[in-house]
Amino acid sequence: MSPIAPQPLPLVQAKDLAKTFDVSPPWLNRVLEGKPRLLLHAVDGVSFEIERGQTLALVGESGCGKSTVARLLVGLYAPTRGTLAFDGQDVHATLNTPQGQALRRRIQMIFQDPYASLNPRWTVEDIVGEPLREQGLTANPADLHARVADLLQSVGLSAMDMAKYPHQFSGGQRQRISIARALGTEPEFLVCDEPTSALDVSVQAQVLNIMRDLQRARGLTYLFISHNLAVVRHVSDQVGVMYLGRLVELADKQTLFATPRHPYTRMLIDAIPKMRDTGRARTPVSGEVPNPLSPPGGCAFHPRCPHANARCTSERPIIQVFSTGRVACHAVQEGRI
Repeated sequence: MSPIAPQPLPLVQAKDLAKTFDVSPPWLNRVLEGKPRLLLHAVDGVSFEIERGQTLALVGESGCGKSTVARLLVGLYAPTRGTLAFDGQDVHATLNTPQGQALRRRIQMIFQDPYASLNPRWTVEDIVGEPLREQGLTANPADLHARVADLLQSVGLSAMDMAKYPHQFSGGQRQRISIARALGTEPEFLVCDEPTSALDVSVQAQVLNIMRDLQRARGLTYLFISHNLAVVRHVSDQVGVMYLGRLVELADKQTLFATPRHPYTRMLIDAIPKMRDTGRARTPVSGEVPNPLSPPGGCAFHPRCPHANARCTSERPIIQVFSTGRVACHAVQEGRI
């Protein structure tokens, strides 16, 4: 009997990832005014895995920690706690070694605002060619010119655009330039921090279709961050829902949209406009996100939750595995919903 082949590791593995920022006033102010240190727990114990060629989407309201997770994954922030592995390598330990440059080529990021992420003083050729020069992938000017032309054509732009400046393009075209720049090092993993939120709806669809076609053609793996569940439904394979720095639900896309378990996930999905519900009042997401500097005790969502009880106000739920995915909710664990 032949031995069973070992299952390949997920490309990305985050375990108990956390990031805390010290946002205290200066020391002298604290002494004179008698104020304590202020710590912001932007990400607090997030764990997930992303298989090769798949897309994990992180969703949640503004300030829930999605963008901080993105910056942790590409090494812009070092984690306060937890580990992040890419293809079996500890990302943050490797980035500080001679092998770090090779790892950076394999992980790239597309930023949220195409107006802010492109240098207005550089031509498109300089912008898209910068990663190639910095990583030493090509030193010949003719080769660099040809490579930039290929990258622009891969995202639906023309080689003639190389001599232009960012202000000569629309928002959607600028985001395509950002995508072309990210593809320059032939990465395997792209972290996309709300890449379409600054664009018109019709332009969003064009950019999302380009990203999906590139994923199929190149076998790319995506972490896609968004607050727009309609976009997430279009691009993702798995969906993670974040609230105040914690992951409250993680499931595959079909399951999460068909049978959401966590009350917060249900709130978000109920708020999506639906074509069949014309004339019906939409259900708003009730309440406001609490101050992250002084989050509620117990489950952070309990002040807005219709199913909260005494346990929810005093004991923080631990994310647990269910048949439909992972959920952190006392009401789900107790079978109350």
